[in-house]
Amino acid sequence: MSDESEAASLTADDSAGQTRGQAMMRESGKLSLLTMVSRILGLLREMTRATLMGTSPLGESFTVAYNTPNLFRKLLAEGAMSTAFIPTMKGYFAAGDDKSSQDFLSATFTVLSLVTGLVVAAGIAGAYYIAATYGIMSADASVAHDIGETAFLIRLMFPYLALVSVAAFFQGILNAHGVFVPSGIGPILFNLSFLLVPPLLVLWVPNPARAMALGVLVGGLLQAACQLPALIKLGVRFRFVGLKSAFGNPGMKRVLLLMLPTLLGMAVYELNAFVSTGLAYGVGAATSIQLSLRLQELILGLFVVSIGTVMLPELAGLAIGQAWERFVDRFKRSMEAVVLVTMPVVVFASLQRQNIVALLFQSGAFTAESVRLTAEIFLYHCLGLLFIALNRIIAPAFYALKDTRNPAWAGSAAFLLNMLLAWQFSRHFQGYGIALALSVASALNTVILVLMFLRKKVAGAGPAFLAVLLYSLKLLLLSVLAAVPVWLLGPVVQRGFAGFSSRLLFAGAPLLIATLMYGVVGIALLLLTRDPVAAYLLNALQRRKKRSNRN
Repeated sequence: MSDESEAASLTADDSAGQTRGQAMMRESGKLSLLTMVSRILGLLREMTRATLMGTSPLGESFTVAYNTPNLFRKLLAEGAMSTAFIPTMKGYFAAGDDKSSQDFLSATFTVLSLVTGLVVAAGIAGAYYIAATYGIMSADASVAHDIGETAFLIRLMFPYLALVSVAAFFQGILNAHGVFVPSGIGPILFNLSFLLVPPLLVLWVPNPARAMALGVLVGGLLQAACQLPALIKLGVRFRFVGLKSAFGNPGMKRVLLLMLPTLLGMAVYELNAFVSTGLAYGVGAATSIQLSLRLQELILGLFVVSIGTVMLPELAGLAIGQAWERFVDRFKRSMEAVVLVTMPVVVFASLQRQNIVALLFQSGAFTAESVRLTAEIFLYHCLGLLFIALNRIIAPAFYALKDTRNPAWAGSAAFLLNMLLAWQFSRHFQGYGIALALSVASALNTVILVLMFLRKKVAGAGPAFLAVLLYSLKLLLLSVLAAVPVWLLGPVVQRGFAGFSSRLLFAGAPLLIATLMYGVVGIALLLLTRDPVAAYLLNALQRRKKRSNRN
């Protein structure tokens, strides 16, 4: 090949790569928007559930019944697809062998159908024993449990596992092709079915929990069905094959080998989730803990994820280039940015927890007592919010260094501690103790990750962590100072709206006034102290926005 033709070929490849990169960026942007819509609908979904069932025994039954197939969904669907199926599928697509790709897809579809079918059958057959196991964990004999209703709901919702596994399979194929939008639409449709189906069926079924369970099944079906048009457009083909052929497929063997270490690690997490859910059910706090965790995830999704998107993508490239000074600088700034947005939120949410929960959930069966219980649990979850946020920044720094083992060990130790503490604390503090156990375990996870990172001897890491610790103490002081006016004037404002029956007024109005006071004082304090992290983060966001506009 001549120099001219080779140069032309390289130019064409670069142009094609740039085009693919721009297309991927557009797809990622659309997915981010869809994810945000899904999170908002997810909150509305929880509000609907709270209105229909509150924290009653029926609400507790629905919570643990819904969480049970979800435990297996994270293992069999999400875990397997992200860690093993998608990387293997990309390899087949890159090779361009349609026959091998189709054989691999057929083998995967067959094995996935077999495994999920067996799990669903076992879950339906053993539903009563699963419900009874949750009940055995009860630390409070006075808490009412409806084991029979819990078992019925488990049987009703377990087929959701099969539907969502097929949806995850479809999503894996589309993502391997660089198509993301249908995957973002699926959760939206699921949440919409959760919102729309129960009100339509609630008068035709014995109780609201069964209406919501049917909404779960419809949502799972829609998650899978909405991706079919995109699969058909891609021309993807697969079918059921014999078990010998399926398990003997080279790609399937590779998937199983890749899955095993990850599934073992995830199994520890899911066992922890199972025990925590059972303990919460045992003390009548499963629904409140679930709603509190939803608020926690909403806060993390709104703030921490966006910071990670802005600050962290450089780390892998800097590690490859061994630009350790810049690596540590970006890493430190990422952690400080998380502290900047999370610490004030933690202090404010802790102070205004009652109004936040009342505004979002107090309606129908979700009474003032339900608000009190959920708000106090949310307080104990808030204590660990900063540590969870930092963990989501520190762990990817290990991944940038091609180290996945240390974060896995740290997470396993934290989950084990969480399980042990939740078991003990629930005996004395009920639902509050389970939330406190998670916060303590999250703090331990952060400490272990920091110590493990320091052992890597990355130049400048020690001073960076010390700077983050000092900055955290500074932000804690500023946040407490900003909260003083809210603490002093809050009761006066609260009494002024106490006579109203609308939650928008008796909870929303005081919350809005408190937010304005807290925000004004907090921003003023940042300006007075000339906070460098706030200035840097603002500049980084502005640069990213300009780059997005150019693309």
